[in-house]
Amino acid sequence: MVVVVTAMVAIGLPSGASAQDFGRTVHEFFDIGRSAVPRADCGPGSLPETRMQGDVPAADRDSGRSTQGYRCNMSMVGGYAGRGAGITSTSFEHCAYVGSFFPGTLLSEHPGVQVIDASDPADPRLTATLTEPAMMAGTWETLKVNTSRKLLVGTGVPLALGAGYLSVYDISDCAHPRLLNPGVGTHPMMPLPITTHEGGFSPDGRTYWASGLVPGFLSAIDLTDPANPRVIWQGLTGIEAHGFGVSPDGNRLYISAVGGFTVLDVSAVQRRDPNPQVPHVGRTFWTDGWATQHSIPVTYDGVPHLFTVDEGGSGGVKLIDVSDDAHPQIVEKIKLEINLPENVDSAVGSAMGNSLFSYDPHYCTADRPANPTALACGWVSSGIRVFDVSDPGSIHEIAYFNPPARTNRNLEIWNSPHALASIIGIPGMTAPAALRSMADGLFDPAQVLSARAGRVAFGDLSADWCMSPPEWRGDQLFVTCSDNGFMVLQLDNAVYTPPADQQSTVGS
Repeated sequence: MVVVVTAMVAIGLPSGASAQDFGRTVHEFFDIGRSAVPRADCGPGSLPETRMQGDVPAADRDSGRSTQGYRCNMSMVGGYAGRGAGITSTSFEHCAYVGSFFPGTLLSEHPGVQVIDASDPADPRLTATLTEPAMMAGTWETLKVNTSRKLLVGTGVPLALGAGYLSVYDISDCAHPRLLNPGVGTHPMMPLPITTHEGGFSPDGRTYWASGLVPGFLSAIDLTDPANPRVIWQGLTGIEAHGFGVSPDGNRLYISAVGGFTVLDVSAVQRRDPNPQVPHVGRTFWTDGWATQHSIPVTYDGVPHLFTVDEGGSGGVKLIDVSDDAHPQIVEKIKLEINLPENVDSAVGSAMGNSLFSYDPHYCTADRPANPTALACGWVSSGIRVFDVSDPGSIHEIAYFNPPARTNRNLEIWNSPHALASIIGIPGMTAPAALRSMADGLFDPAQVLSARAGRVAFGDLSADWCMSPPEWRGDQLFVTCSDNGFMVLQLDNAVYTPPADQQSTVGS
């Protein structure tokens, strides 16, 4: 009996749960999704994938075919590549804020977070750069917008984990953000007592939540007065605190962990109770995928659900019913063919040499929070994928855009984590020192790229990393990918027409 109770607690059930609850949860915990969503039917003007869904085959990488990219029912309107894009970016109205990646951003002629005006989608242009300490230190997955209060926030994360720095901007004039907190969080001598890897707002914009990855450290930062951010609650949520989603009323926070998430009752923080308590309400974990990234709260006919993304382990995206938030239930799984167990060898073989990440989703957005009709995801080396999710029981892919690979252009895209991670090294030098030496002209790039030089080895950049959330603008998407930077993509109206009452979820 002790073993059973221990197992129930380990997989997220309270010790008093029923045998039926236990059986259902065990099934979900060990269930491996073995089917892919139906492929998109590519219309005129497409340049479709050449093999299985989501794959950039080794033959295409070797032949140079991947430098043409792949597209299906979606095309590029315009873009601003710059020096590449950090891990995640965000946007507001007709502007985009391109995340920075440390230390590559320091080498750019425009270091820090780049502000892009895309009022002319065919010709996006740089209007400003944000160079406060948090913006220069690399924003990782913390750069977020709250649309209702017109605020942009990011924290400094030099390498997976950061501490102390946070900047808050007024983006009423989206092309020219104005710093609101030139003191606590921005001055080197006035850090906030936080650790960060990921961050995001409560829907009302009064709270910015910062999660510090390991060891599960989570902080609530009050932005009622955005000029004076202050920490009002901190705690440990488990062994890891990754990304999250927040319920529309701000009372529940769904914090991601190694493979699953924990439901936290944050209503006391939302109410601004003195000495707020944040109890665990429920949790669910699974073996089908890991490094759970974040969750997107939506409703179907008023019933609360989450789209929850696994950035590792071929877990894909899960649709989860959280109407009973003490016992979340997996409703559906979204996977591409390249994510299926029988294709693991193909996935490893084709992605080999393209550095750390390959064919997993990272961030997604729904076209509206109530009864969503489409979900768009940055699926790393599988590009931008768009799914019809209007019927949760019949989810299918309708479009994709995998941008042209920027093979052998490592030295041009210093702000790309993909390019930086692909530098294996120069003997006697760290990768940042090598990049700086190249930028200063101490090495001839042509020689550096030559196999005969023997000084540096590069990953092949034979497929981009699309890690940032695609953000909806009617039938267009604002996206950033690590190597190609910011892009405006157009969905074919034959496969997607925005709902008449579409509510933007961008930055919320």
